[in-house]
Amino acid sequence: MGLSPQKNVCFHNPIARQKGLNKAAANHFSTEIAAKVRKFHRTIPDYQPTPLARLENLAAYLGIGGIWVKDESYRFGLNAFKVLGASYALTSALAEKFGLSRGNLSFSDFQSPEIRRRSGEITCVTATDGNHGRAVAWSAQQLGCRSVVYMPRRSSPFRLENIRKCGAEASVIDGTYDDAVRLAAEHAKKNGWLLVQDTAQADDENMTTRIMQGYLTMFEEAFEQLGNVLPTHIFVQCGVGSFPASFQAYLVERFGERRPFFAVVESAEAACFYKSATARDGNPHKVSGDIDTIMAGLACGEPSAPAWETLRDFSDMFIACQDDVAMTGMRVMGNPMEGDQRIISGESGAVTLGLLYHLMKTSDFSSVKESLRLDHEARVLLVSTEGDTDSDMYREIVWGA
Repeated sequence: MGLSPQKNVCFHNPIARQKGLNKAAANHFSTEIAAKVRKFHRTIPDYQPTPLARLENLAAYLGIGGIWVKDESYRFGLNAFKVLGASYALTSALAEKFGLSRGNLSFSDFQSPEIRRRSGEITCVTATDGNHGRAVAWSAQQLGCRSVVYMPRRSSPFRLENIRKCGAEASVIDGTYDDAVRLAAEHAKKNGWLLVQDTAQADDENMTTRIMQGYLTMFEEAFEQLGNVLPTHIFVQCGVGSFPASFQAYLVERFGERRPFFAVVESAEAACFYKSATARDGNPHKVSGDIDTIMAGLACGEPSAPAWETLRDFSDMFIACQDDVAMTGMRVMGNPMEGDQRIISGESGAVTLGLLYHLMKTSDFSSVKESLRLDHEARVLLVSTEGDTDSDMYREIVWGA
């Protein structure tokens, strides 16, 4: 099960900055690959970089040098960042199947009548808490593929309907997210379907790596928008781990030892990376039981194997937060200080801003604040990974229900 009620905890990783260790490779997330991935995304109609909001007045109120939030609610009209990974991974897989060159991928290459005819013979399958499934369904629809999506019990009906609107055959199973992942893998193997999953075990990493590479576009945009500013701290939310691991690997490749302090933030009910880190045996550990958290996108009990290796070796801190931390983030971003930009952020998207607020304004992490050197010289980069992908839930939380 998750951590005890009302408890927020953190763990400083002792090996993150140690040299001379045999650490996970990060070369699949180099700036060269990032440029290639972004070049592909630019070929998708309506591509635009998402905004990077500077919350200058909130930073001053909290006593921090600067806060920047990458707002992914604008991504291709899908209200979340996941489409970056799904679109790149699926087109890469199709290019491989059809004998097309992956060296210069273009979305338009997959719109010819012949390619769409061949794409129509392919069924994509995945498991999701919402955003990834919608991204896979949308990408499959754009490319002419069929899609099947499995969701865990307690999934939002609103998110289920949005996936179906993208043409997917979507259903809620009587099981957890991790059960849905196993079901998708079983049906892919049984039916010859293409598994487009953002989590993987050691023997099934190729598609997951491509999905993770798709996220590189977001990081390239963010640092372009930051200009000469190098963040001192980056807090990143974590479910199966693919998103933070791709970000961490990118920072290792781009900045090396100069990379910002990097904290992995989870729901306390699904803190499998925190559990794995605190075990200090180098191995991933599962969180068992029925995970109950409002942070649906983070409700994952089993770490993705390639993500765990990267985060284990390079991340500076692992933090597990209760739901009220995410609620705080949603309310602060949705009701900004005068002069700051308003950001509509969902439960999983807002937890890092909520964490920063709690670090600076409450006693929840009183022993952590000073050790992190969160002061007037700190420059903090966050990512709001989703907007109000469940608008009913968003209103209930922000309106105080």
